[in-house]
Amino acid sequence: MNFHVLTLFPEMIENGMNTSITGRAITKELLTLEAVNIRDYAFNKHQKVDDYTYGGGAGMLMQAEPVYLAYEAIASRTAKKPRVVYLTPQGQVFNQAMAREMAQEEDLVFLCGHYEGIDERVLEEIVTDYVSIGDYVLTGGELPAMVMMDSISRMVPGVLNNQESGETESFAGNLLEYPQYSRPEEWHGKKVPEVLMSGHHANIEKWRREQSIYRTAKRRPDLLKKADLTNKEWNYVRQLRKQWKEEEEQTK
Repeated sequence: MNFHVLTLFPEMIENGMNTSITGRAITKELLTLEAVNIRDYAFNKHQKVDDYTYGGGAGMLMQAEPVYLAYEAIASRTAKKPRVVYLTPQGQVFNQAMAREMAQEEDLVFLCGHYEGIDERVLEEIVTDYVSIGDYVLTGGELPAMVMMDSISRMVPGVLNNQESGETESFAGNLLEYPQYSRPEEWHGKKVPEVLMSGHHANIEKWRREQSIYRTAKRRPDLLKKADLTNKEWNYVRQLRKQWKEEEEQTK
């Protein structure tokens, strides 16, 4: 997997990605990272890449030409026209399924905007995906790009020491991850659930499945719409909802 980031702050991308799991994967050449400074393609004395917007309005806008030239420098070296992800609050909200699908690409380009955004004409020319990491506004696209690259990297074979952990954790099957425990067996008066100490793998898996459903129903009920549950499990969800509703009414 080759990550290419078009940015005004390449050092921010490099410092963030060259650590922890992604840093080790880059060292092992399972991932490559190229942070391209858009200012390098601004042909003026002060490497200025922004200007006033036509029609008026507050703030400055990133110009089309430097962005396009920076993109062309990458596209000229890839085997095919690369997929370009523009990080914007106007895009589709990023999720685990998108991470898994994007991990199949050989090259991914992330375009990080700043100021009031980027000239629409270059977006129409090069962008293939408009993606958001949530319904809020940040100062630039660098943090969202790193969030996406971190998530996508986990789906690349060999990046995680145990590949299974990339598939079984939160959001796998549209269910949140079950609670997990480590030593000691008791901490602050709280004990590890007995089923996890039993060594009975079937019972452990059953418990984990129930806990995943419980946690999802409690914290992210919107995910259940896409979850693959049996009729028995849906009955369990309905019982939980009924119980929580009764408890809520009792507290009023």
